[in-house]
Amino acid sequence: MNELAKDLGLLEALTIGVGTMIGAGIFVLPGPATEVAGPIVALSFVIGGVISLFTAMSASELGTAMPMAGGSYYYVNHALGPLFGSIAGLGNWMGLAFASAFYALGFGSYVVGFLPVPDLHVAGLTFTDDQLFALLAGAFFVGVNYVGAKETGKLQNVIVLTLLGILAVFMAACTWNADAATLTPLAPKGWDAVLPATALVFVSFLGFAKITTVAEEMKDPGRNLPLAIIGSVLIVTVLYAVIMLLVNAVLPWQEVASVEGIAVVEVARLVLGPVGVVALTVGGLLATASSANASILASSRINFAMGRDKLVSDWLNAIHERYATPHRSIALTGGLILLFILVGDVKTLAKAGSVLHLIVYGLLNLALVVMREADVPEYQPEYTVPFYPVVPLLGAIASFGLIAFMNGIEILLSLLFVAAAVVWFYVYVRGQTEKQGVFGDYILRRTEEMPDSAVRAAEAVQPDASHYRVMVPLANPEHETNLITLASSLARQHENGVVVAVHIVEVPYQVPLEAGMRHVDELDAESKDLLAAARADAETLGVDVETHTILARDAYSEIFDAAKAQKADVVVLGWGPDAHGSPGRVESFAGDLLGSLACDFVVFRDRGFDPSRVLVPTRGGAGSEVSADVARMLRDEFGAEVTLLNVTDDPDDRAVREKQLASWAEAHGLDEAPRIVAVADHVDDAIAARAPDHTLLILGASEEGLLARLTGDLGALDVVEKVDCSVILTETAYERSFMDRVFGGHGEGFAGTSRADEAAS
Repeated sequence: MNELAKDLGLLEALTIGVGTMIGAGIFVLPGPATEVAGPIVALSFVIGGVISLFTAMSASELGTAMPMAGGSYYYVNHALGPLFGSIAGLGNWMGLAFASAFYALGFGSYVVGFLPVPDLHVAGLTFTDDQLFALLAGAFFVGVNYVGAKETGKLQNVIVLTLLGILAVFMAACTWNADAATLTPLAPKGWDAVLPATALVFVSFLGFAKITTVAEEMKDPGRNLPLAIIGSVLIVTVLYAVIMLLVNAVLPWQEVASVEGIAVVEVARLVLGPVGVVALTVGGLLATASSANASILASSRINFAMGRDKLVSDWLNAIHERYATPHRSIALTGGLILLFILVGDVKTLAKAGSVLHLIVYGLLNLALVVMREADVPEYQPEYTVPFYPVVPLLGAIASFGLIAFMNGIEILLSLLFVAAAVVWFYVYVRGQTEKQGVFGDYILRRTEEMPDSAVRAAEAVQPDASHYRVMVPLANPEHETNLITLASSLARQHENGVVVAVHIVEVPYQVPLEAGMRHVDELDAESKDLLAAARADAETLGVDVETHTILARDAYSEIFDAAKAQKADVVVLGWGPDAHGSPGRVESFAGDLLGSLACDFVVFRDRGFDPSRVLVPTRGGAGSEVSADVARMLRDEFGAEVTLLNVTDDPDDRAVREKQLASWAEAHGLDEAPRIVAVADHVDDAIAARAPDHTLLILGASEEGLLARLTGDLGALDVVEKVDCSVILTETAYERSFMDRVFGGHGEGFAGTSRADEAAS
């Protein structure tokens, strides 16, 4: 489970949003927007801000409940499922990549004003002067993001704070020179031009959602995320409206719309002279730079999150050992951005990217409604949207509705992207991902209540991947090979079996967890070699393998959390000092009382891996399922001779037990295994007496209640220290009431089961 370091504070997050939005809204669009609507275009910016505010509030709630890399993509994928996640992820990612190239080209055009250079001709290709500077700028910002989010945030702070200072002086000078009469007529193109102008300028509001893409890297996201998202929308909306009014109050709207060059630079020439021209040109450089920088940061995080969810290759998940950034995601995104710069004219594609963002924003608002209505227990946002469900529903309607005012070519291009995302889902994603989404799960759990059409639709988009996931926590290199061999053999018994090798690195309490990933090699120098060896061993056995490094305060407790996070079907665990946790069980003392196992567990006491002769004591019942699975696997994979053993303390019960053991063996595919029913007062003595004839012993975890196990002997588990062969302890996933945990009662064994063989489960 790769994790990102938490380096971004409120100021860094706020400047990511503000810096991205100011670039287009003030330094690119005033002239074209004024041409569409006249001075009333200030209202268009306000309407765009209100629409954005609806989505910003929804994004804030979702972000505080799920502060994960990927932002709006992650929320849509989690709530609506991987089909809509594919649309949101690919659309968001590509839209940001196009926008980044657009901003970089804008940056290049500003540089050319200061430093003109001749075009470059290479191998029959011509690179214009603005393309050359755009390539340099794009490569620079990709490199900054590669190094780390903290460096990105610091750079963004400097850019945005400097930019706001320039704009403050500009607005003051405009106010001094403004003439209200110049604003008349306020709506020369008519009031019906307001919404088309809103559609044009909405690209200026794409930055706020970028904050959610770095939520996983934020300090205190419960507080900082909503402040940064909502605050950035309010700040830029006020800036846009005020500056548009001031620009049109200094220069008649016809001249603003038709001016050669950049409108704000020409207004600065009037109110501040040559110094103003230089200041606003520098401001344009900073604005386009900040927009490109923030867009690259956000787009690479979306790609990283999609890789983690298996919507694209998991190869993209790798975290850089030194910088703790998703370096492969950044490199891939950076390569695409540089390619788009070389293509040259990406303005139309950037506008199409804004249409894709509107689709994503609409889906994001619907995702909030799904999370609320599905009443998911783990959904606990620290910020909640006011006036629910009015706000998210208005946000969805406004986002989808504004698309109608875009140009036809941009809508068509965006629809092609959506169609491509749907094709990608059915061709690749559906066979890889296992996540079905809250909405689909909600419908399929209520098939009798839901319309047949809804059920069929939910079934049609469910993932096909049915991977059997065997998680192996690794700690000791000496036991790695045997654990991976055991895990790989279990995985090979299932179609699409996967071994998930995890190394949990304990971080001292004196070291912040967010700093741990940067210094993982110092905390545990063997981590890389251990996981590399695990990958090599699993691949040698012909099994797909994933490797993850996890930072935790308590390595043993983290195993159970990791099993849930990795959606493990079974965990193969080495038998260390605490490996059997609570007496007679796998989990810890507290977990025994308060929780239930999320998956099956196989705990291996490694005294050498020799599965040639296997002894399986059993009393039947639900707790014996995993023991039977492991025994059957050892027989099929290694040709093991499996012997079944049942122990009773009543000689008169022997004939009944023989029939029950035969029935159990047949039900579990072990009917050819020799069967022994032994009579003994103590189950551990009976097992120990037969262990010398075997190379491996498989025991089920005790099903007695915790009090009985704390006050009495552990029965079969006592034999572990009495035998010389390796031992496998198995425990089946279960749901038990608190009373069952304390007093026993989980599972049913053979009729007439004695106290002795309760422990042999």
